[in-house]
Amino acid sequence: MNDLAALSRMLENLIRFGVIASVQMKPPRVKVKTGALTTAWLPWLALRAGLDKQWDPPTVDEQVILFSPSGQLANGIVVTGVFSDHIPANGERAGLHRRTYADGTVIEYDSVAHHLNATLADGGTTHLTSSGGINIVGPITHQGDYTQTGNQTVTGKVTVSEDVLAAGISLVKHIHGGVTKGGAQTEVPQ
Repeated sequence: MNDLAALSRMLENLIRFGVIASVQMKPPRVKVKTGALTTAWLPWLALRAGLDKQWDPPTVDEQVILFSPSGQLANGIVVTGVFSDHIPANGERAGLHRRTYADGTVIEYDSVAHHLNATLADGGTTHLTSSGGINIVGPITHQGDYTQTGNQTVTGKVTVSEDVLAAGISLVKHIHGGVTKGGAQTEVPQ
């Protein structure tokens, strides 16, 4: 190849910075604006794309690196996840693994504080299916109503601050028939 201009252009196109101009979900492709150019539809690099796969499409204006084998932009592959002034990092120290979603949901693990946190956006819901069972070790604090379908077995003491209802009968306010008022007491339950 004796064309220096073409060779220079191909070298410049090998590795370029750019931003996502548009995203297509099927098939998964993006267009990248790099300098004055906007590419054709190109694949982006996923962390896994085999039997195990990860779906995490890029977003418009996300800064990327475009790798183009042989300097041909049409053969490029897009590597996402480059922070920019326009979209800054969502953390500022080592030991913090944080995922922030567009709706405001945050899932993070802090290996310095040994703390796992998941905070869903207002109105967010959680569904967990584990047909083999769930084992939680450690104290549990729960706020809000609780509904259970199925049996419950408790080993240990149950402490209730107000009342327990069983088939509509109050443990605190129920009365016993066949007992004479006064100092008499019922027998121990059998």
